[in-house]
Amino acid sequence: MKARQLIIIISFLGMLFTALPAKAQAPQHGIQGHDSIRISLLTCAAGQEIYSLFGHTAIRYENYTQGIDRVYNYGIFDFDTPNFVLRFALGETDYQLGISSYKHFTAGYAYWGRDVWQQVLNLRQAEKEMLVKLLDENYLPGNRIYRYNFFYDNCSTRPRDMVEKAIAGRIDYRQDMDDTATGTTFRDILRQYSAGHPWSSFAMDFCMGPKADEQISRRIQMFVPFNLQEDFGHAYIHDEEGDIRPLVVQESKIVDTTARNDKDWTDTFTPIRSAWILFILVACATLLGIKLGKSFWVMDFLLFAAAGLAGCIPVFLALFSTHPAVSPNYLLFVFHPLHLLCLPLMLPWVRKKRVSLYMAANFVVLTFFIALWPVIPQRFDFAILPLALSLLARSGGNIWVAYQKHKRPKRITTLR
Repeated sequence: MKARQLIIIISFLGMLFTALPAKAQAPQHGIQGHDSIRISLLTCAAGQEIYSLFGHTAIRYENYTQGIDRVYNYGIFDFDTPNFVLRFALGETDYQLGISSYKHFTAGYAYWGRDVWQQVLNLRQAEKEMLVKLLDENYLPGNRIYRYNFFYDNCSTRPRDMVEKAIAGRIDYRQDMDDTATGTTFRDILRQYSAGHPWSSFAMDFCMGPKADEQISRRIQMFVPFNLQEDFGHAYIHDEEGDIRPLVVQESKIVDTTARNDKDWTDTFTPIRSAWILFILVACATLLGIKLGKSFWVMDFLLFAAAGLAGCIPVFLALFSTHPAVSPNYLLFVFHPLHLLCLPLMLPWVRKKRVSLYMAANFVVLTFFIALWPVIPQRFDFAILPLALSLLARSGGNIWVAYQKHKRPKRITTLR
């Protein structure tokens, strides 16, 4: 009897579970199970190359049920793209969203000695589903490529925007993110993160015009991964139900390395040191030329040709590039293509020790530039000063040599 009752109970339970609706099988890229999913923001330390000085941001997606551990990376680009350098200068560089395994992603940063931090995001199940859906849609072949903009649309701003879109509510960063009275400019940030790379810092500073010295909001400053990491760490989510919760529930360093310190000649011959050495040599040669009454036109050729070539960069950026904050640029008063164009007209006058109108005009312009340095609405790398003084010294020296020759009385020969 007991056996019959046991069989009946087992049969009844079997019928009951058979009648329950079956759980749908999740697709390969889908999500299932609330506790088995974790979404994190990854922040990577800076590298040695100029494009990696500001760090990197990515999104990690873990699904323990499906055995998924992948990283969504908006910083993929290809150096082999046709005309890559030209397109980058024009502001027409295309980046794309890439997906890689977590192990592969972190192995690369560990190899290059770059630490990685992880911030686990405090998202609800629906928000996790929405975020992964948005990322997977963005990874479709027709969507993954985007026009990169270093300040406004990059590997840091894209993950932020995706997280904000997935939130059922809003993120409160605990400060007025749109207030521009922050005291911080694009140039401040560029100098901050390139401080250990003087030549890269000088190059970026050289290309930036006065727009780079305008104060920017805290939200715009999120184009730097470390600023995004900091703001996420202090942010709260205000959901549609009125609940408030921290955006980040856990933060840890998942790749811990010993940073490399590659010292080379750039640590000794920095732009400022090199510029002052050049000025000392030019000043000594100019004084010697004045004493001997010589022009040293070869030095003028090399110096003004180099200044003219350097001036082609800000002119090109001002006329053709879509990069923000590169136009206008007051460095064009010092470095400009006219130095190159006027060389054939200027050098013959210099060689003959005659006053060159170009040298005179250049002397006046550089004098005003240096005198007005503190009030010009653009901050310059201090290495610009000795470079401008070098050009000023050569212009002034040639004018003085020509003046002395003209002033010297002509020898009168009498016949006996």
